[in-house]
Formats: sequence, structure tokens, C-alpha cells
Amino acid sequence: MISMTGYAYTEKTYEKAVISVEIKSVNSRFLDLTINLPSFLNPLESFFRNNISEKITRGKVDVYIKVKELQSSNVVVADVNAAVSYMEAIKKVSEACGYGKEIPLSLVVSQPGVLNVTSSFDVEMYKDLIKPVFDESLSKYISDCEREGRNLSEDLLKKLSKLDECAECFAKWQPEMENHFKEMILSKFNEILGDQVDENRVMTETAALVVKYTINEEIVRLKSHLKAMRQEMSENPYPGKKLDFLCQEINREINTIGSKNQSAEVGAMVITAKDSIENIREQAKNLA
Repeated sequence: MISMTGYAYTEKTYEKAVISVEIKSVNSRFLDLTINLPSFLNPLESFFRNNISEKITRGKVDVYIKVKELQSSNVVVADVNAAVSYMEAIKKVSEACGYGKEIPLSLVVSQPGVLNVTSSFDVEMYKDLIKPVFDESLSKYISDCEREGRNLSEDLLKKLSKLDECAECFAKWQPEMENHFKEMILSKFNEILGDQVDENRVMTETAALVVKYTINEEIVRLKSHLKAMRQEMSENPYPGKKLDFLCQEINREINTIGSKNQSAEVGAMVITAKDSIENIREQAKNLA
């Protein structure tokens, strides 16, 4: 099983740049993937998105790819005509204002359009630099999710074992229910009629209560759901959605058993079972 919560960070220094890739995620019903790239690498977004989507099925995943250039790719181009025009205009203003000092060159070159900076990026070259860093970070991230998944699995199995105990308690109580009802009805009849109790009437009343309060079907379905949950956890690497559905079904059976319950012992087990299934349901939300 794989958790939807994970984190990884990888950084590598090349001759031309320092590349870092950070991946982190939290729970989400579906895959909500955000790729954060330097603007000049936007053409590569779909490439990295597809790489992640092939290996991650659920979760809100944020990927940060950062590039720090060690060798500048900027090209500076001077617009001489613009510089001359600025110089002439500034001189006119200077003479009109009686400014007798020499006009500094820094004032001219700082004017808009005099020096134009352009950047030339080789996107494919950066793709080749980023790919191994990205792959390593993704591998670390998946390993982190798997580690957390193993921890969740251990906890879920403990809760599942507690539910098995509750199911066995319900099944153990079920055969005793008829005797319990028979003794209860016989006691009431004896209290009212004394020795003139009609055994057939007692059996009829007992049967009616057994039909009304029997939990045999609920126990069968409960055990079936618990078996399906174990199978899902052992065979499906992404059981999150199915476990959530099974938790709903199990909770429904436990509620029905609780509503029919006539025993303090079963009542205590119902509370334990509801607590266990709620814990499983919360933990299942963390699974992919």
C-alpha cells in the first residue's frame, strides 16, 4: 500500500547550473498535480506531468523544479541610435536649465531601450540536466510514500483484528439469544400466570423476538466485508477508495447490530467496533 503523503528533495550541481527538484503531497480524492517550473521551461511541463501521472494515482502533489544558472545566457545589445537621441535631448534640457556640468554616461545608458538584454535558453539541454534529478527525486518520493504506507498497513491490520474479535463476539452471542428471550418471556408469564404458563405461547413469543432481533445476516455480511478488506489490503497497491467503501458497508452492519442488541456485552463490542472502523476509515483516507 502507498500513502498519499510523501516528500522528497534532490539537488545536483552541473557546470552550467544548479538543479533542484522538490516533491511533496497531501491527501486528495483525485490526482491534483501542480508543476512549478521557471517560465522559460514551461514547454517541459507536460513531459514531467506525464512522468508523474504514470506512477501516482491520487493526492494533491506539488512539484518544484528550480534552476540556478552558473553561466549567464544573457545577451546585451546596445541601441546606439537611441543613446545618441537621449544624449542630444538631455543636452538641450541641460542648456535650457543652465546646467554646466558634463552629462554622465550612466544617465544615458540607464534610459529605456539603450541597453537591451535578451536570454537564449536551450530547453532540450536543460531537459537533459533536469531529468536525472527529477527521476531521483521521484524515486525518493515514492519510497517515502511506500514507507508511510507500510506504517499505515500495520495500524490498519491491528484495527482489523479488533473488528474480527467483535465479529466473533457477535457470532458467539447469536445462539444464546433464543435462550435469553425464552427465559425473559417465561419469567414474565410466570409472574402473571404462575403455573398456568402455555409452553406453546412461550415458544411463539420467543420465535417472534428472535425473528425481530436476529443479527445472523448482519454477522455474515460483516465477516464477508472484513475478508474483502484484508484481501484488498494484501492484493491492491492502491486500495484507498475501495477501503473507504468497505468501511461504509461495515459501519452499516455494526449500526444494525447495535440497534437490535439486547445484551450489555454486545453493546460494549458495538462501541469498540464503531471506534475501530472509524479509525480505519480515517487512515484509509491517507492511502492512494
